[in-house]
Amino acid sequence: MNDKRLQQDLQRLYGSHVTALNAPPRAAVLELARPADWSALGAVWRGVQSDLGLPAPAIAVNGHDGFQLWFALAEVGMATQAAELLPALCRAYLPELRPTRLSMWSAAMATAAPALPPQRQEQQVAGEQWSAFVAPDLAPVFSDEPWLDTEPGPEAQAEVLGRLACISPAQLAAALEQLGARTGSTSPPQAPSAQPARPMAPVGLVTNGADETDPRRFLLRVMNDEAVAMALRIEAAKALLSAPAKP
Repeated sequence: MNDKRLQQDLQRLYGSHVTALNAPPRAAVLELARPADWSALGAVWRGVQSDLGLPAPAIAVNGHDGFQLWFALAEVGMATQAAELLPALCRAYLPELRPTRLSMWSAAMATAAPALPPQRQEQQVAGEQWSAFVAPDLAPVFSDEPWLDTEPGPEAQAEVLGRLACISPAQLAAALEQLGARTGSTSPPQAPSAQPARPMAPVGLVTNGADETDPRRFLLRVMNDEAVAMALRIEAAKALLSAPAKP
């Protein structure tokens, strides 16, 4: 995969190019797996924005059994604070989950770095399974199959990452203070006066001027229709992620 726009967004957010195999030093990753559960991890994704005033982390399916949140750090030196942030978020938003279902990584942690999406996962069965960044609207339909069975389109991946921003040192320090990470408090944070982050549009979706014949609009309607079989909703989401974005 060699797409200039995707490379630029990965470099801007994480200090890494698309060819990198492992998480770069400016990333922090929280994973919930075995099984994948977006309803639980989605509470963290919403909370870091509405409660803590942080930029939205990227959402990814790991290609086999879970969801990930990829936090972008403005500076490499923030890794130690990020190592405090991740368990504090778990205490605040995921207190009832078994620790064995959670994985955390920052450059300050002595744990194996996860692979930077998009990556093809090695499987013992026929077919392909890819990790990929996904838009919030698409995440829920991947709970049963947290992967793509075709290589993600680089334009669609760039469309997801292009809306995201890095966490500044001041933002991270304020979030840690509010979470009570340094004092060991497990109380849920109180929402600040800042407005919640604006919801992101689905990958590659053109929301203005789309008519009933627009294939992306059709796929989105299928994906969001609870009366449609889940297998078809998943296929619609995968099609949105794999298709090139409209110019």
